[in-house]
Amino acid sequence: MSVRIICGRHYTKISELLSPETFSGTERKKEGEGELWQIMMEYKCPSCGGAMEFDSTTQKMKCPYCDTEMEVAQYQQMQEKAEGNAGGNQGGDAGGNNENWSDMGNNQWMEGETDGIRVYVCQSCGGEIVADANTGATSCPFCGNRVVMKGQFAGDLKPDYIIPFKKDKKAAKAAYFNHLKGKKYLPKVFKKENHVDEMKGVYVPFWIFDVDAEGSVAYNGERITKWRNGDTEYTKTEMYSMQRGGNLSFARVPADGSRKMDDTLMESIEPFEFREAVPFQAAYLAGYMADRYDMDMEERMERARERVKKATEDAFRKTLPHMDRVTVASSNVNVCNARYWYVLYPVWILNTTWNGEKFTFAMNGQSGKLVGNLPMDKKQFWIGVSVRGGIIGLVIYLLLWIIALM
Repeated sequence: MSVRIICGRHYTKISELLSPETFSGTERKKEGEGELWQIMMEYKCPSCGGAMEFDSTTQKMKCPYCDTEMEVAQYQQMQEKAEGNAGGNQGGDAGGNNENWSDMGNNQWMEGETDGIRVYVCQSCGGEIVADANTGATSCPFCGNRVVMKGQFAGDLKPDYIIPFKKDKKAAKAAYFNHLKGKKYLPKVFKKENHVDEMKGVYVPFWIFDVDAEGSVAYNGERITKWRNGDTEYTKTEMYSMQRGGNLSFARVPADGSRKMDDTLMESIEPFEFREAVPFQAAYLAGYMADRYDMDMEERMERARERVKKATEDAFRKTLPHMDRVTVASSNVNVCNARYWYVLYPVWILNTTWNGEKFTFAMNGQSGKLVGNLPMDKKQFWIGVSVRGGIIGLVIYLLLWIIALM
């Protein structure tokens, strides 16, 4: 770990990303093919051999088949002792067959076509799992076995901390359906139970920063007074120029490190309570999906700097006298003494496409806070309007008919 000076401010800097040599022994080329094959970690139950998962309710490793429970640290130690070389070539039957088969397809990868692709072999069923270069934990699409990719969280790619899931999928589904209440013209696909079952628990990579800020902000304010004298209304507008400055310290400013995640969406489910973070152990990933970061600290520091600047302006604004309108005239906020950590935060994600538009719902896997925009089915809306209009028209017609008879 080293320290470098940038414009007079120091940033604690992590090492460079792992070099190809760092992966020695954890990845190999499959002979005769172009895919990059890697070794995975599996979390097996010591009692029945089923797939162990991290249970968000008990905060322990639990087997869903025989209910065996173990502390995370205890299971991790057992896993490290038992861990051997995963995978291995499984040769096919090469002899005793005189049939002549011809491959008529072009099965050669084009240059650059496999960039960002990783192929893994499930140690339970032998199926191939295809993932992108940033996937750190997933499940086998054939047998559902939960796996963690070795090397994705090794060396400098290893997170410093992780906040374990506290809300399970049942709680996430309940929060989602509660979010739908009262939405009369919501498309039916959003209410289907099998659709909601696609909700996934994901550990999202975040960079968090502790920084000091030194700022000077100028504000323009308006105080408006209205009064009436007889039939005449008067408006008095007083203009003010105000200046505020000082030093502030910010702790645990988060910026997600995944290009897959929308910044606004991730910030909408804040806050995460960092006091509940624990040192990273891969066993916490069992049963969930996870990605490593693909946006480094320096790239996300810009986002953190934007957030600190906005928070500084808002903090100074609160010290101003009451105004009817306040705008920022100029702002000069400098960030210094930045310290940072790489962490994984728990998020439940549900993606839905409707009429060619993507809708994403996210729930804080620690607090249960859920956000997401909902569409309106315009066809159902206008049908509803027509029905109500018809009923109102019929009622008016009957009233007029009754009046005419009187």
